[in-house]
Amino acid sequence: MRIDKMPNHLDSNSLEKKWNQNIINEETPQKIDDILNTSNNRLNIWNNLNWWEQVADLIISQYPNKDTYTLSAWISPSGIVHFWNFRDVMTSLSVLESLKQKWKKVRFIFSWDNFDRFRKVPKWVDESFKQYIWMPLTSVPDPLWELNSYAERYQKDFEESMKDLWIDLEFKYQTEEYKNWTYDELIKKAMDKRDEIAKILLWFMSEKAKTEKWIDEQEYIINFYPITIYSRFTNKDNTKILSIEWTNITYKCLETWKIDTIDYTKDRLVKLNWKVDWPMRWNYEWVIFEPGWKDHASPWWSYDVSSVISKKIFDNPSPYFVWYEFIWIQWIDWKMSGSAWNALSVKQLLEIYDPLLLKWLYLKKTPSQVFNLAFDSEIYRQYEEFDNFIKKVHKWEDLSEIDIKLSKDLGLDSIKDYNPIPFRQLVAFWQIAQWDEKKLKELLNKVWFNYDDNSIKSRLNKGKNWLEKYNKNESISLHEEINTKYIETMDKEQIHNIKLLFEWLNRNLTLDELNTLIYSIPKKEWLSQKENNKLQKTFFVDVYNLLIWKNSGPRLSTFIYMLDRKKVLNLLNIK
Repeated sequence: MRIDKMPNHLDSNSLEKKWNQNIINEETPQKIDDILNTSNNRLNIWNNLNWWEQVADLIISQYPNKDTYTLSAWISPSGIVHFWNFRDVMTSLSVLESLKQKWKKVRFIFSWDNFDRFRKVPKWVDESFKQYIWMPLTSVPDPLWELNSYAERYQKDFEESMKDLWIDLEFKYQTEEYKNWTYDELIKKAMDKRDEIAKILLWFMSEKAKTEKWIDEQEYIINFYPITIYSRFTNKDNTKILSIEWTNITYKCLETWKIDTIDYTKDRLVKLNWKVDWPMRWNYEWVIFEPGWKDHASPWWSYDVSSVISKKIFDNPSPYFVWYEFIWIQWIDWKMSGSAWNALSVKQLLEIYDPLLLKWLYLKKTPSQVFNLAFDSEIYRQYEEFDNFIKKVHKWEDLSEIDIKLSKDLGLDSIKDYNPIPFRQLVAFWQIAQWDEKKLKELLNKVWFNYDDNSIKSRLNKGKNWLEKYNKNESISLHEEINTKYIETMDKEQIHNIKLLFEWLNRNLTLDELNTLIYSIPKKEWLSQKENNKLQKTFFVDVYNLLIWKNSGPRLSTFIYMLDRKKVLNLLNIK
């Protein structure tokens, strides 16, 4: 299976037609070829499970003598940095690990676009923060008044989560970069070629969009500037540029109506518009790979626009681009937004997910595949599959090329004597032990479960968080009184079976004897296995309802064996 560049969605005829409709029709056909070439670095990885290896090979073939290979991701910390943004990191990490295994020097930049403006107040933030709209995110106070800025509030959580995941990122803070004269030459280049940038933007604009925005192309080019200015009077980018002479810009502050003149090479008040800022940073950092959400990769959208700007303005090829699909949360059916109050952060995921499991869930899917994270009981299956995968790695049997790559990237092949406590059992036993670690270990020893201590310790709080924060309806506890309402629904045979269990529980049974007993009580020798399975299921439902008032629960024999026997007998003592 191969990795191919995605077929270009723009054929020469449609390009020529669009070109002729636009004011930039004086350009040469060569520019059309350039646009075709620079817009075609999106990589087609449909159903290609070994995609990262082949992307790494493609990068090396294109840049064989590069000293350092730079990968990047970025986000504006305008709200919670959620689990979709984390797919940026994991997609890049896949390629990074492949490049490292080919003995290439790599760096992974994560840019905080914290010089972006504050656009709106999230629901959970006080409405008084409306006064900061249009300011840089680093100039807005922390909503909890603990950190230096609004931006830092969200950056801090994400950066701490990356440490917990053992992911080493080189963080770049764009407020600092802009104010430290980092991009001055490139800003000047963009300003000097602002008419060309305007033409490129017009070329990608549909006729419908031009009509709706009342755009006159000649006027648009004359008045276009690839920058925004933060007012010296308000620190907001609610400004309008009036004129430019060399590097001096005269602008009007639309809030105070004052007019000011700045030198954009000296005054730290200027920021490039994002479709220019993006390719500018590709150029400055020499980025060769960067993933993004699928909307950025849509034909005629931001990646195409920025790719052309990168080539024609900064004389730099666009990086290879892999787009990724949605990730969903099990039991939540709405789409996530980073600025929404209810977006789930990576930090929240780590409250219930083991770091290696979380990384494994992201890495084992191609970016073009949708997958679910689970805050419901589906997480039991995910933990079980992950544990089985590690055991499979240790046996080194029936491993595919992808299995081997995943085990190496995550360091799973170095884990020895792996015998983790199943997450389902941990949640059940942890409750019985009433969140007491010492008591839990005593209970596990009592039923001869010799699980790895490290797995118990690392999963304890995750099990408790999963239950108490997100699944309180899954909690189990013995009731203090007999479930008389449920008993009224039982027939004579069901009651007879419960009485048999009650009698046997007065004896000193081993766990194996108890396990055999609960399956044998409802069983009828003359019935088929299928019919007996139905009877056994009904019996189990009866016992669970009498003990915890639910239709299901932990493995019944182990559960009963570990419980206070007097309390169990009291609840099963029906007349």
